[in-house]
Amino acid sequence: MQDALKSILKNSDNFVFLTGAGISEESGIPTFRGPGGLWKKYDPMKLASISGFYEDPKLVWEFYQDRQKLILGCKPNLGHLTIAEIERLKNTTILTQNIDGLHKRAGSKNIVELHGNIMRIKCTGCNFKGELQQQNLKDIQDLSPICKSCKNILRPEIVFFGEPLDQQAWKIAEESSGNCSVMFVVGTSLNVGPVNTLPLNAKRKGATLIEMNPEPTIFNNLMDFSFRGKATETLPKILEMIRNL
Repeated sequence: MQDALKSILKNSDNFVFLTGAGISEESGIPTFRGPGGLWKKYDPMKLASISGFYEDPKLVWEFYQDRQKLILGCKPNLGHLTIAEIERLKNTTILTQNIDGLHKRAGSKNIVELHGNIMRIKCTGCNFKGELQQQNLKDIQDLSPICKSCKNILRPEIVFFGEPLDQQAWKIAEESSGNCSVMFVVGTSLNVGPVNTLPLNAKRKGATLIEMNPEPTIFNNLMDFSFRGKATETLPKILEMIRNL
């Protein structure tokens, strides 16, 4: 198996990494599903849906402020850093479901944040968008925050349940998955659509699928190679193979 994988890596120069919450769990950011996941403790329809936001924006903002502060205290782990290093060696696109921005902080450049970024805000009424930094998190303690331009409520620039993905981000994701030669599926259960259609798209176009997850996903039988383990354990092995080609 290792020789076959080395041959594929050697003859491929168009990689896509599809990453999920599992890669950031090792940085101290709780996952949403699985044992100990946030949705075991909290109701996602109250805290992560667009209807929940408009019903009680203060409650939703309290939840996301806590997550913003947690994320600011976390650092990219070896999994994020390894992907950034592979990006320097191979033509690579990162399609991430994560909203924590850790891929960018690890040094990756070609990133598509499919579900948005928790450190950005936007207005529900006008076109205002902005970024939150550690020093100005204090500015939104009076919940819910209000847009200075139009006086409508601000919200995290993320994709809530009940909302479509950003059309431009999704277009890039479909094109990248359809054009890649290898797709790495890292730290995601593939339970959430439409993102879970991207490996299918890649497979239909002839890509090799490599799954890297502690547990099998619902598309395990679709994978060409499966590595059971955390991203910090499995990704460095791929990097070592690439370096030794």
